[in-house]
Amino acid sequence: MTIQAYKFCPQCASPLAWRAQMEDGGEKSRLRCAGCGFTHWNNPTPVLAAVIELEDRGGQLLLARNAAWPGRFFGLVTGFMEAGETPQEGVIREVAEETGLTVTRLSIIGAYDFQRMNQVIIAYHALARGEITLSPELAEYKLVAPESVRCWPAGTGQALADWLRSRGHPVRWLDDRPR
Repeated sequence: MTIQAYKFCPQCASPLAWRAQMEDGGEKSRLRCAGCGFTHWNNPTPVLAAVIELEDRGGQLLLARNAAWPGRFFGLVTGFMEAGETPQEGVIREVAEETGLTVTRLSIIGAYDFQRMNQVIIAYHALARGEITLSPELAEYKLVAPESVRCWPAGTGQALADWLRSRGHPVRWLDDRPR
């Protein structure tokens, strides 16, 4: 939930207000409730992302277009962790739910800052196979050879670039600027 959407205390329904208070790292201003002392921490949400490499299609990468996205941007398959699952279990579940594919091998790429959405992206390389069946969340997909894919500057694009570098592939950006 964004800070703007959080106006009332979820415990006592009093209005929240920006208040400074001493914390472990010093004074910090956060949305707080004067009535009961509740603090809205607004910590980043963990989001899982998968660079999906199709082992039964010559190593092509699957990029997907989310049905809610404007335009025709294709990106990595992403999703939120569920309570009670590990990040590895979550990314395997997301790949299966959104594409119908079975992950046969999984390795972590890294963690990436995505402050615009108040998220931390945990990215994995997912070697997968099977028939592609998109969930209603995804409008379409395309398969791209690793050497032909173009990365984007936001969080998941950085993860894709790191994976490409780790495999010795060239990294090309959508805007053609060197990074």
